[in-house]
Amino acid sequence: MLTLAHRYARHRMLHCQNQLVQAPKASRILIIRLGAVGDVVRTVPAASCLRKYYPDAHIAWLVEPKAKTILDSVVWLDKVLVFPRDSLKEAATNGNFLTAGRLLRTFFQDLRSSNFDLVLDFHSIFKSGLLGFLSGAERRAAYSPPYGKEFGHLFATDRIELSPSKSSRFERNRGMVSFLGIETTSVDPVFSIESGIKDALHARLREDITGFNQERLVCINPGASSGAAYKRYTVDGYGEVARGLSKAGYLPLLTWGPAAGERDFVKAVYTAAKGAAYLSPATPSLASLAALLSLSRLYVGGDTGPMHLASLLGIPVIQLMGPTDPIENTPYEGTPWERVRIDIACNPCRHGCAAAPCMSLISPEEILRKAIRLLA
Repeated sequence: MLTLAHRYARHRMLHCQNQLVQAPKASRILIIRLGAVGDVVRTVPAASCLRKYYPDAHIAWLVEPKAKTILDSVVWLDKVLVFPRDSLKEAATNGNFLTAGRLLRTFFQDLRSSNFDLVLDFHSIFKSGLLGFLSGAERRAAYSPPYGKEFGHLFATDRIELSPSKSSRFERNRGMVSFLGIETTSVDPVFSIESGIKDALHARLREDITGFNQERLVCINPGASSGAAYKRYTVDGYGEVARGLSKAGYLPLLTWGPAAGERDFVKAVYTAAKGAAYLSPATPSLASLAALLSLSRLYVGGDTGPMHLASLLGIPVIQLMGPTDPIENTPYEGTPWERVRIDIACNPCRHGCAAAPCMSLISPEEILRKAIRLLA
């Protein structure tokens, strides 16, 4: 049987075929990774290497609103630029095109006035490529296909050739930094979790959970955004996992992120747990969710942004995987993890389906077996 390390090594041998001899000089650098939350989180380790190589540079990150709060916890960033996607969509939907125009004008004025000389487009789609081009930076790096999509690489001055054609998102992001000729193995992601938030959450848990013991705390995050509901495991399955962990002496805590609709799903799991689980305090931002996760011994949940956030925080994870690609979505290799996945004819797939048999067929007993093993 393959160990976790051996299983991962089969897919991590990624090579940059056109690596630069020396990284370009740069004093103002723009990182582009717009969303989603999990993709932004998985870009942080590779992007952190830039600060070590460019210690005096001004480094900014262009992101969309939903993932912005997690970047507030990245201590080495000088600035976070937010592309006003939600506000633009709302203005256009309501026919307020003048408002949308003003939003775009303000955004592009801020982008151009930053005078970036190097753009690293980790997203590499049409929109991110266009934004990088409109920044006015003289040098812009993006992935060539198949890692680059929607002809976004055509906006780049440097097009990165990676082989093989599929790898984990962590490895792909390291590939961009390797293209510059920068070492990518010696820098860990740096998050700053506010002690005040963490202490307040800890105090709340002690108040809400009789016999609270942080060493016995297991976070179960059942939710996913409404657009990725197919990644959710079943309500009854999560309920059975919570009961099994409670019976083994652990404290299952049901958590949820800021995405719309997650809390209702979590409440259904709470009912199915039949008193074996606790509801977490509210975590209205990704930063507060990170603070809560950092208190736990183990994380159990689907292939979502919070799962990748937990693994980057050093929390061992049980990844419940159904429709998403098992190679591209490997958790952070620096943290212990186990995966529970049913291999059927139609997975992985691009968008999932309402029936989601690849999730519903997962056995609660298998989840518990692997959870207990990691906890031990």
